[in-house]
Amino acid sequence: MKTNKSFTKRIRVTKKGKLLARRGGGNHFNAKERRVNQLERRHPERLSFSGKTKSRFLPSS
Repeated sequence: MKTNKSFTKRIRVTKKGKLLARRGGGNHFNAKERRVNQLERRHPERLSFSGKTKSRFLPSS
């Protein structure tokens, strides 16, 4: 099965092997959002995959 390249490019792998991705919904229409939610979106989100999903989206895992 081929790796999903478009998704793979949006993931960053840390030194210890954690997977980080950018949170969605932070580009526009944020004036009505609570400030806490606006600031939360600045930080990347930690991802966790099951074995099957991990092999589908990440190369050689």
